[in-house]
Amino acid sequence: MAADKGAIDVGATLRDLRRRADLSQRELAEQSGIPKSTLARIEAGQGAGPAFRTVERLVRAAGGELVLKLPDAPCSAAVDESPQAPDHELWDELRDEAGRRYPAHLDVRRVLTLKDWPGAWWVHSYTLPQRLWPVRVPELTYDLDRARRDKRRLRDQARARVRFRRAFEGLPATSWRFLAELPGAGPVGELRAHERSLDLLRGEDWGDRRELVLEGVVVAPGLRTLGIARQLIELLASEMAVADIRTVHAIADGGDVVFLLACGFELQAGRPSALTLEVRPTRP
Repeated sequence: MAADKGAIDVGATLRDLRRRADLSQRELAEQSGIPKSTLARIEAGQGAGPAFRTVERLVRAAGGELVLKLPDAPCSAAVDESPQAPDHELWDELRDEAGRRYPAHLDVRRVLTLKDWPGAWWVHSYTLPQRLWPVRVPELTYDLDRARRDKRRLRDQARARVRFRRAFEGLPATSWRFLAELPGAGPVGELRAHERSLDLLRGEDWGDRRELVLEGVVVAPGLRTLGIARQLIELLASEMAVADIRTVHAIADGGDVVFLLACGFELQAGRPSALTLEVRPTRP
């Protein structure tokens, strides 16, 4: 957040840093040595502006870094925050039934489906229509368990920031490798395949026709329902179309068969574990 775009809202910045660090006001006060009442006043924007040293201690305790630069530098003052978090509800506008503000670090969210509510342990189907919900479900909810919050934040970050690319470094020309990566965190998904020649496979002249064999698709634990694997398959298919390679084969079982079928693969007749995806080339 740069000062040359307007004054920094110190209270809002501290709340955001504290949320990303998953700290309550009491916890941040203890770690920084600043009284909780002082922190509460700063976040609420009450009283005189806080001392620089106070803000610095709070920012550092929350995992941020306060940076100052000369006025003619590109940025005259900045708070170096943790990696950009995904968009959420505006915490300050959300209140409980008693009119109290929810703690910022709890990531309050609206209950739109039963899957949004951690308390919905009593139902096996998250698609149960609201008219059949057997108990009163709150309008807003949050995760008290920090591990669950961290997992949800990781998934939100991955959904918003994951980037896909084909990797060539250190591979032979016949190897295909695609990566799903998070900036600053490295790969969270990978697809590997290799080419084979139909001419050599069948001992006939097929005009140097090639096809691919899918070796595998892996996604980091906790991120396997975000569509990352499907997007890797789609990237593979688009690259095949450009390279005029029309077929990719795969061997799978169990849930992997279901996944590949959902991605457009078809089962080979008489081979229940063998699947094929046909790709239409982009070249005329």
